[in-house]
Amino acid sequence: MNQNASQGDTTRRDFLQATAAGGAVLTWPWTRFVHAAGSDVVKIALSGCGGRGTGAVSDAMVNKVGAKVKLVAVHDAFKERVDASLHALKGRFGEMADVPPDRQFTGLDGYLKLMETDADIVLLCSPPGFRPMHYEAAVKAGKHVFMEKPLAVDAPGVRRIMATNEEAKKKGLRVAVGHHLRHEVKHKEMIQRIWDGEIGELMYMRAYFNSRGVWVRPRKPEQTEMQYQVNNWYYFTWLSGDHIVEQHVHDLDVLNWMMGNKHPISAQGTGGRQFRIGKDYGEIYDHHAVEFVYENGVRAYSYCRHIPGCWDSFSEHAHGTKGYVSIEGHGHAIIHVQGKDPVRVERGPDGHQLEWNDFLQAHMAGQAYNEVDATILGTMTAILGRMATYSGQIVTWDEAIKSELDLSPSGYTWDSVPQPKPGPDGIYPCAIPGQTKAY
Repeated sequence: MNQNASQGDTTRRDFLQATAAGGAVLTWPWTRFVHAAGSDVVKIALSGCGGRGTGAVSDAMVNKVGAKVKLVAVHDAFKERVDASLHALKGRFGEMADVPPDRQFTGLDGYLKLMETDADIVLLCSPPGFRPMHYEAAVKAGKHVFMEKPLAVDAPGVRRIMATNEEAKKKGLRVAVGHHLRHEVKHKEMIQRIWDGEIGELMYMRAYFNSRGVWVRPRKPEQTEMQYQVNNWYYFTWLSGDHIVEQHVHDLDVLNWMMGNKHPISAQGTGGRQFRIGKDYGEIYDHHAVEFVYENGVRAYSYCRHIPGCWDSFSEHAHGTKGYVSIEGHGHAIIHVQGKDPVRVERGPDGHQLEWNDFLQAHMAGQAYNEVDATILGTMTAILGRMATYSGQIVTWDEAIKSELDLSPSGYTWDSVPQPKPGPDGIYPCAIPGQTKAY
């Protein structure tokens, strides 16, 4: 941030700090509350010991607001993931991440035991298909919550999250959502410039999440179908939502944010799998292209792809009557206004860290903080996009949000039966536009 900013810029940035969390109540500066909280330890517990969950614990531990954080319990469906996460965390943070065996929980129901501990904040970082039931359990137990995006994988899950969130508000629970872009310096700066009308009236937007893809976890002979799918969760829609929901949701949330936290009213698109075909890749697509339409007629064009050797991009763009804004997900942002020199804003600190600074600052001060209402729209927008690409139909927001299409398995034990089944060749069939039900 420019140290020589004008008073007007300072006022705007103060406003951005106060509204960055999409409705969360924040106060600046953070240091006002560090001494008020004294040396009290904030106890956290983690459900979902993969890379993102382990990273979230690390971000909490190294916060910049003076909170002393201790990990008191962990849960993952698989013991090897618990062991790997704790090994990494204890190596970095020592006794602050030294969780005894009786607070290390495994299995699909281990999250319930996590809620019985004395943790102040629970981190819900298991696969997104579990998020609605885990959030329900956390709120029932009276825990403050940090939960990763997306918040659900289907419309019934979205409605469940929304209902649970109303209970969280009644209980005064603080809830953060892992949309780190909403806390990034350059995103807040550029979106406020859009809101201030610097690029004129919005005409259209673009967003991309293109990369080579993610890990693969091959099947083990001893695994049940449920164990295999949960372990290789990214490739099953009931667990990840497909990569348009699991990853591209970041960009789609930003598009809604650019529009003043409004959601599209319809979507149509196309997608499929061309590269990622085989026994290890489940049922999801490797590319989606969607046109979203907002109530005021603005259109947004989104594209996400998981194919190596192609053009990669993680970015969002807004085009107006006077200019345009381009924001790199993990880089700088730039605004071009007709008749003026471009203005470039550097990324600044990683948003993953900033979101924990903001959350813990509010927690230490005892302030209201809830990011669900704004960010659930991003989750539902991504689900709407997937409905459009899977079906090949124009799908409206009302049709999507009211959908009864439930992707859940028969239950949540290792012997339960997921809906996706491999064919005789071991390959899982994927959605077929024109044949697959939209909602």
